[in-house]
Amino acid sequence: MKIIDCGYGHDESLLDAILQLPTFAHVATLSKAGPRHSPVWFLWEDGAVWIIANEKDTLWKRIRDDPRAAIGIVDFKLPAGRVRHVGMRGAATVQSWDRARAARLLSRYLGPDQSRWEDRFKFALDDNSNRWIRFEAETVVVRDQSYSFSRT
Repeated sequence: MKIIDCGYGHDESLLDAILQLPTFAHVATLSKAGPRHSPVWFLWEDGAVWIIANEKDTLWKRIRDDPRAAIGIVDFKLPAGRVRHVGMRGAATVQSWDRARAARLLSRYLGPDQSRWEDRFKFALDDNSNRWIRFEAETVVVRDQSYSFSRT
């Protein structure tokens, strides 16, 4: 993974900090009908972005047909003036289901107590139609474009 400096610096600790947040990743893929975009929950683990995909959805099929993809993640907090961005370009693969990894991903967003999760998320852990998308970045852009402002 090559971090590209676009004039905003390329602090690897900022990359890890943003990727640890439970934000949405926006995945761009290609299809026969043109480009597609999917907002997803994700897990940053083992140097890859992991995304849950289901056989009923088309994301995993698009990746299977053309592994090229791009991912954008934005950490935006208006009251704090925080705007931090990670942009990744690379390739993805479809992987077999790993229940333990799914529990780690869902816990990021829903909390560690599975008894408090909605049933649809509990059932997802054992859904055999789920697949993993494993995205490996070839290039990464990390930007902190935060600002301060006066509320007068």
